Order: sequence, then C-alpha cells, then structure tokens
Amino acid sequence: MDAPFSSSADATTLPDAPSALQQQTTTPAPPPQNETPEQKKAREAREEAEREVKEQEKQRIGGIIPNFNVRIDGQGVPLTPKEKFNISFHTIIDPYTIGLAVLVGGGLGELEDSHTGYHHGFEGLAKRVGSSYADNVSGNLIGNALLPSILHQDPRYFRKGTGSIISRVLFSASTAFICKGDNGHWQFNASNVLGNFASGGLSNVYYPSDERGFGLTVDNAITVTLEGMLGAQLLEFSPDVSSYIHKRKEHHRQVLLDQAKAAAAAQTPPTTPK
Repeated sequence: MDAPFSSSADATTLPDAPSALQQQTTTPAPPPQNETPEQKKAREAREEAEREVKEQEKQRIGGIIPNFNVRIDGQGVPLTPKEKFNISFHTIIDPYTIGLAVLVGGGLGELEDSHTGYHHGFEGLAKRVGSSYADNVSGNLIGNALLPSILHQDPRYFRKGTGSIISRVLFSASTAFICKGDNGHWQFNASNVLGNFASGGLSNVYYPSDERGFGLTVDNAITVTLEGMLGAQLLEFSPDVSSYIHKRKEHHRQVLLDQAKAAAAAQTPPTTPK
C-alpha cells in the first residue's frame, strides 16, 4: 500500500495537474440516461467483474507464481466470456508459465529422458519445451476459457478460507470435479474434466509417434487432474502461510524495537529533582 501524502509536502514534489485530454480519458463514462433498474444492475455487475479481473491479474504466490484465477475472499460476480479468455491469456503469456515449460518440461525432461522419441540435443530440448508449453496453452484455453464460456461455468478457484484443515484440503481437492456456475450455484466441473481429456487428446498431435493413442489421452488427463488437485492446496493455503510469515516478521520487528527502547532507557541517566 502506498504511503499517504504528507500535509507538509513541498509543492514542487507534487505531480503536474492532468491535462484536459487526460481527464477525459481517465474519467469514467456517466451511466446512460433513462436506465432501468435491470440495466443498472447488469451494468454494475459488469463493472464489478472488470474490477475483480484487474485485481486478480496482480495476484501472485510468493510474488512469483501467477494466481490470476483465484478469488481469495471466496466471492465473485460472474465473468463474461471475454473476461474468462482475458485471465487465461494472462496466465499463458506469463513469464512463470514460459519458464516452467523451459525448466521442467525442457531441462528436467532432458535429464530424465522423458519422451525418448524426441531424442537429445537442441532439437530434443526444443521439442520437450514446446510440448510442455503446448500442454499448458491447450489446458488453459480449453478448460479455463472455451468450455467455461460455452457451459456457463466459472473457471476460478473460490477459496474456502475457514474451517478445519481436513475440510479445506478435501474442498480444495474436490474443485477438480465441482465448480461454481455463472448462476452462482455449485455444479459438476465439466469444463475442467472435459478440458483435461481434450487437452490430452490434442497432445497426440505433437508427442512422439510411439506414445500416441488413447492411452496417452487418458494418462495426460489423469496426470493433469491430479496436478490440479495438488495445486488447489497451494491456492487454498498460501494466503495463510503468507499471513503467518508477515505476523512473525512484525512480531520480530516489535521485539527488536522494544529491546532498543529498553536499552536506550537504561543508558539515560536519572534526572535530579530541583
């Protein structure tokens, strides 16, 4: 959070007043005249959804891992198809997603000799990186944008945040199979389940020929589903870990401050009464 402006700030440090053009571009458009209650409600919902998306696009775990598809407070208004695709694209082009494909899909895959049909060397490394990134792209676009738009389902993770650890672990894992619909009701997560199988099926296009087939589709779908169940634990509990670390730092800082005050008080000579 930015620090508040000081009332004694030098006038020369303040920014220049915005021009008329800047004011025109930054001032929100006034609501339309003769707006019906239904139109007003729909407009306010859309504006709130846009604000939520902008907030989510700044969310990261540990300042690194993108956390764009999560509602930390467990609440949220329905998203339009455009907003669902927008969040998905932000995840796809994020440096973390690309770096994960390079380091894990490419580097680790090269060391473990995964997908032996790619062979070794620069060409094999490039194919491993490409296939890993393609898995991420297809899974995100199909399971988090395309199918949720068609099936009117919300691709976001709505954090539980309260209750016992066991209940939260089970809830997190279950989100691989249940989700909120655009109507706000919980339902079978067809977007995720079908998206995982569709992404697994697409992998037959670029995986080595000796691995292709129905088995590859099923194996990839199951693997991605299990990874999603584990990843949901991180989405659920990472805010708790961050809060704990912040409180420990604040406690340590307060202890050091109290110790400094006590040491300063001990070194101050007592005043002699007149």
